[in-house]
Amino acid sequence: MEAILLRFYTTTDGGGGGGTSRRTISQIHMMTSTHFYFYNTTTNIKNSRLIHSRILSSSSSKTLISIPQKPSHFPKFVDDDSNENPQIANPTTSRIDIFREKLLYLDSIGIDIFSILKQQEEEQNDGKYEEEFNTLNLIVSSSLDDMKSTIDFIRSMGFSSIEFRRICGMCPEILAFKVSEVIPVFTFLLREAKVMGSDIRKVINRRPRLLVCNVEKRLRPTLYFLQSIGIAEVHKHTSLLSCSVEDKFIPRIEYLENIGFTNADALSMLRRFPQLFCYSLKNNFEPKFDYFYREMGRDLKELKEFPQYFSFSLENRIKPRHLCCVEKDVHFPLPVMLKTCDTQFSDTLEVCGSSSLPLRTSPLWCTSTDSYNSIPCAETFAAKNLEVFTMTKSLKA
Repeated sequence: MEAILLRFYTTTDGGGGGGTSRRTISQIHMMTSTHFYFYNTTTNIKNSRLIHSRILSSSSSKTLISIPQKPSHFPKFVDDDSNENPQIANPTTSRIDIFREKLLYLDSIGIDIFSILKQQEEEQNDGKYEEEFNTLNLIVSSSLDDMKSTIDFIRSMGFSSIEFRRICGMCPEILAFKVSEVIPVFTFLLREAKVMGSDIRKVINRRPRLLVCNVEKRLRPTLYFLQSIGIAEVHKHTSLLSCSVEDKFIPRIEYLENIGFTNADALSMLRRFPQLFCYSLKNNFEPKFDYFYREMGRDLKELKEFPQYFSFSLENRIKPRHLCCVEKDVHFPLPVMLKTCDTQFSDTLEVCGSSSLPLRTSPLWCTSTDSYNSIPCAETFAAKNLEVFTMTKSLKA
């Protein structure tokens, strides 16, 4: 705080009345002080107050008020817009300038970071991510040189501009990663996961989040787990490597066991169709199994043989086709009911719905335990009748 230091003498007027007058007789110095405060500095300073000053009494008629010595130099204050003292900088302004430079660089390569962050926030709210990432903070705290080096390295692996923009859209955290953190991922995929060099782009484009996974904490433990349950060709299911064993794999195995499957049966289903690990328990497993068990009234054995059932849309495929089968009083195996295209399903349904069951002595009768004990093998029966139905339509044409 600036204060005015005054040194003055107090003299006693020889006139009557015993009045006292004060006049300033010294020079005025300007300096920063927290010990001296003065107010109303005018020619007559009757109302001026000197606070925290030390008054030395004297036997003389003159009273001396001591003040500190004038400093040899005064601190220099630099304006915010001045560059006279580069050591005194505004850190906030500096960070804003650096962040603005990053935005301009990303915009120059076609990346709108704010649109990406908005999309990521929506996906996190929908529960599509196992973890929440504060990507904006990561990008703000990262170095622009590191960002450029990482982008240049990924582009050097053969990714086009369009592919890289798509990768950033699905996994914006990659912009905050260093090259030293990305290289081990490519090394792991090529050496340990046995991904062919010609397939590396396809693998990353299918699952960009692999690039931001830690090899020691995520990729390698997941690889070992998948191999331990009998999935040998992990390179065909690399998208699973970014998933957490504890948070994603184990809960799905436990769910299958809770609905009636043994541990061996659950692992068998996952080996046959590893993508089951990726499906949501709440939005996929639970509603589809509830419809399978309560509305369709089918046996768990069918799910064991055809775990791909969980990959079909409940509203657009499973329910409509099941209702068609109920209307025609036809019972198809799950693969026949769900895997065929709409035209083939309609033709098969028409054939089976208008045909009588074959005799037990017919080759079309099937007593295999895998095809509904002691009833016709619907898939074979439908195929044979569809062939006859197709030939009949062609002859009529």
